[in-house]
Amino acid sequence: MESFDYYEILEIQRTNDKEIIKKAYRKMALKYHPDRNPDDKQAEEMFKRVNEAYEVLSDDSKREVYDRYGKEGLQNNGFSGFSGRDFGDIFGDLGSIFESAFGGGFGGFSSGGKRRQQAKFQEDLAIELHLSFKEAVFGCKKSIEIEYKSCCEKCGGNGAKDGKTQTCVQCQGKGQVYIQQGFMAISQTCPYCKGSGESVAEKCKSCDAKGYHLVKEKFEVDIPEGIDDENRLRVPKRGNLLKKGGSRGDLYIIMRVENDDHFIRDGDNLYVEVPVFFTSIVLGATIKVPTLRGEVDLHIPQNAKDSQQFVFKNEGVKNVRSVAKGALIAVIKIIYPNKLSEEQRELAQKLHESFGYEGEPHKSIFEELCSKVKSWFS
Repeated sequence: MESFDYYEILEIQRTNDKEIIKKAYRKMALKYHPDRNPDDKQAEEMFKRVNEAYEVLSDDSKREVYDRYGKEGLQNNGFSGFSGRDFGDIFGDLGSIFESAFGGGFGGFSSGGKRRQQAKFQEDLAIELHLSFKEAVFGCKKSIEIEYKSCCEKCGGNGAKDGKTQTCVQCQGKGQVYIQQGFMAISQTCPYCKGSGESVAEKCKSCDAKGYHLVKEKFEVDIPEGIDDENRLRVPKRGNLLKKGGSRGDLYIIMRVENDDHFIRDGDNLYVEVPVFFTSIVLGATIKVPTLRGEVDLHIPQNAKDSQQFVFKNEGVKNVRSVAKGALIAVIKIIYPNKLSEEQRELAQKLHESFGYEGEPHKSIFEELCSKVKSWFS
């Protein structure tokens, strides 16, 4: 794929905030979505680019890398562009937008310009699953209990008695209504029939015109090692059932991962703060630092700086899509004593005096500065 700029794809500025990015993404995704551009390879390619751009710019860490180093920097950090997920997965949270734009769930238009009669609910189902830090990092089995929608057999899912419908009285079967504004007439999807052009003649008593019955289900799901907060796991054929005899949609599980008290996760990398007493900074030291799978030796050189980072490769989280592991980054935090005893103060004073002129580096600098200032007035 040829090179392209993420900001140009979304038609936004580099200074724009997340809200503007999200609005731009929705606009461009609507424009190039396959439902609006059937069999249009160019639109499909643009749709992938729009999603790739949003995947980067909506993530603070990825956006920072991209702004500094471009796509090459992202590739060095393991990002390989558009992931190739199916459109339903990518566009899950924007279902309501397409519902308002197209008058219902995803799908094509009928030859008359109105949508064919559809079930009153979406095929796919989404739930949230809360995981502990440990469960996400190492993977686990979780028991899932859901309620999915099963198409009402009596009405076939349209909410009408025996499935019988009539021409929508609001739009006269056109699927659209027109609002007069001055000398202009603006069309919009009929809110009564949602663009189908048909309405319920008599409500189905079996489902109370909802078009479905709720069915409880319990099963186990394997949570892969390395999954992260807001990642989505697709479970095939655990979604809603749109029609009798058909297959169920998919279930999308959105992960909500708890923070850890000590490890801070950034993708596959882990950060851990290492408190170091100031004497160890002066003398140098070796400290045992815990990792996910054991311990590593952190060799602190003399005169190490506060917040200095030490990287241990392959000691982070396993990537959820590969066998690669991130890094553990140990960050030094220098600790000073809250107070000194008389004996400690005397020892500290003797140590300070033992350095002589080296222990007062400000003197040489300020003596030179004072001389320079005096020369200005002489």
